[in-house]
Amino acid sequence: MPQDSAVRSYPPPRRSATDIPEEYARLRSDTPAADVVMPSGDGAYLFSRYEDVRTVLSDARCSRAATALPESPRLTAVPFDAGGLFTMDPPEHTRLRSLVSSAFTARRVDLMRPRIQELADGLLERMTERGGGPVDFNEAFAFPYPVAVICELLGVPFADRELFRGWSDAILSLTAHTPEQMLERKLALVGYLQQLVEEKRQRPGDDLLSALVGIRDEEGPLTEHELITMAMTLLIAGHETTVGLLGTSVFTLLRHGGGMGLVPAEPEALATLVEELLRINPIGDGGPLRVTTAEIEVAGTTVPAGSAVIGAICSANRDESRFPDADRFEPGRRSAPHLAFGHGPHYCLGAPLARAELQIALSALARRFPELRLAVPVDEVRMHTGLLVNRLESLPVNWG
Repeated sequence: MPQDSAVRSYPPPRRSATDIPEEYARLRSDTPAADVVMPSGDGAYLFSRYEDVRTVLSDARCSRAATALPESPRLTAVPFDAGGLFTMDPPEHTRLRSLVSSAFTARRVDLMRPRIQELADGLLERMTERGGGPVDFNEAFAFPYPVAVICELLGVPFADRELFRGWSDAILSLTAHTPEQMLERKLALVGYLQQLVEEKRQRPGDDLLSALVGIRDEEGPLTEHELITMAMTLLIAGHETTVGLLGTSVFTLLRHGGGMGLVPAEPEALATLVEELLRINPIGDGGPLRVTTAEIEVAGTTVPAGSAVIGAICSANRDESRFPDADRFEPGRRSAPHLAFGHGPHYCLGAPLARAELQIALSALARRFPELRLAVPVDEVRMHTGLLVNRLESLPVNWG
């Protein structure tokens, strides 16, 4: 059993949009293996220290595939379906991942940079046309920018972005939607993607979804269910995390001395800044849920087979044993690798693309709007609640 008898709710509440929950510091100090209750009502073990989180993320006994078993504990009332990257383990996970991994390599992403730059510049030009603000940065840029990138890559119509924004929010819901809403909207997205797949069969294009349809129809190592689930995973994960990271990263810069002047022009220094923004601004509280397939010992605690385990990535990235003065934002910090994109075989497939999007966006924003500033007091900026991903409700900004 965990080291104390207290049962906590997961995720713990956060005091403001600028801070991760204070509970994690207490857990790292006193209860590195904590007993928590998930939104579904099922129990789980929550691990908060850097090394323990790495173990949960990489140990083969902490299974993603087991989360799809009917008898397994669930994070939410409507869990991810079996047959996708989020609910597979090697070697099946490796088989699916290999079908799309070439589209997200650092080399392939480098080839995409000019087009990503064009998309960023176009959106910023439209911001300029609105005068000096105020403008909600989320609506003007943080949402449409990564959506445009993933839509072009996959071959999904950008004009449908408002449709799948609502669908993906429900699929990534912890408590923000009812189970009925989550299921209804997931089925709506599945139906949309099924229709889109049929259109690609009739009129294939030069895009990733058309390529996957060709693999499914001509070579065969992909079932129709896997194809649809893959498309759903890439569409949602391909924009939701970057939308959130763009908003929280710009918010971080604007509330610290220097604002957009903290964004360096030199590529290596810019890459270092982005890594620190990724560390300090968690994509979500924890990595995707895992269920143990055998007994495992983590943080001095024996975890039985069939137990739900969560590695609190946001806490691991604030672990003082790995990151000195861990709660402090240091734009030039060089330290241990953060875990924002996970660790082990499930390390985020789209990490190179997300890094490129952040670097390009911040650099373009600093050049176009060097005087960018918050249009409201810091304490009026709120974080969405009840979602798997961290995203600001809005980020009003001025410039000029």
